[in-house]
Amino acid sequence: MDTFFVAATVALVAIVLLPFYRVMRGPTVFDRLLAIGAMGAKTIGLVCMFGFLYGRFYMFADIALAYAVLNFIAGIAVAKYFTRERSPES
Repeated sequence: MDTFFVAATVALVAIVLLPFYRVMRGPTVFDRLLAIGAMGAKTIGLVCMFGFLYGRFYMFADIALAYAVLNFIAGIAVAKYFTRERSPES
């Protein structure tokens, strides 16, 4: 069973790196924001997989929940920053 979790963790690390290209080369800021959100969601799964591997899922689940809330708040803050009205002087 541990072999399965190790293989799944390695695959998940590879999948987390896929949106990194969009973060670096995204044509717009919103593409980059979406890619960062995708990386955050996959990282939450990766933290849970580490919890299974170490046999302390409950501790890692708390860390994953805190990371999810932080990722959500950061996404809302950045979206609000880019959608606010700009004054003509700026």
